[in-house]
Amino acid sequence: MRDLATRLRRLPPSCGPVRLIGIDGHAGSGKSTFAGRLARALEGAPVLRLDDIASHDELFDWTGRLRSQVIEPLGRGDTAHYTPYDWHSRDFGAPLALPPAPVVLVEGVGAGRRALRPYLAHLLWMELPREEAWARGRSRDGEEQREFWAGWVRAELRHFADDPSRPFADLLVSQGRKGYEVLPGPAGTVGPDQSVTYGDGPSAMC
Repeated sequence: MRDLATRLRRLPPSCGPVRLIGIDGHAGSGKSTFAGRLARALEGAPVLRLDDIASHDELFDWTGRLRSQVIEPLGRGDTAHYTPYDWHSRDFGAPLALPPAPVVLVEGVGAGRRALRPYLAHLLWMELPREEAWARGRSRDGEEQREFWAGWVRAELRHFADDPSRPFADLLVSQGRKGYEVLPGPAGTVGPDQSVTYGDGPSAMC
């Protein structure tokens, strides 16, 4: 993880002074857990969770709000303020601050969508088949979220059919038993989906 953090710090800024790093993948693929570990390796890098930007009425139609509340302020070098959505009360809460840190992680389904890619320094894709990811998500959220998951799966399928992220990923992240394996993604310079790792040794586990 330290090697990956070092690599990301060395990227040129992509949104004003900020290196925005997108972490995308299917719901349930482990994006939040990975983002938390990466943020710690980056010595406390801020994490913007797209679950705070999306809502029941806008599962994927949140690009304009993200641009005005987050992208534009960070692009000016200002602290952004966004209103997080409460999925229980179905309402937006008080604004939260997001400082223009050297590296800011944006994690969630759709973090690599075409409208955001021009502002990303790097895009990471969590490499887990959708059915396996969805099964993990359903197990995590319990029976009370069964109806929501049925609607979510349909919405996610429509989103990625129209606006896929994985073909544009710089890196693919797979979770192993002892950490994460990071491989060059389709957009990487090594070539599409080649099983080549970076770092020391036969595999890059972080």
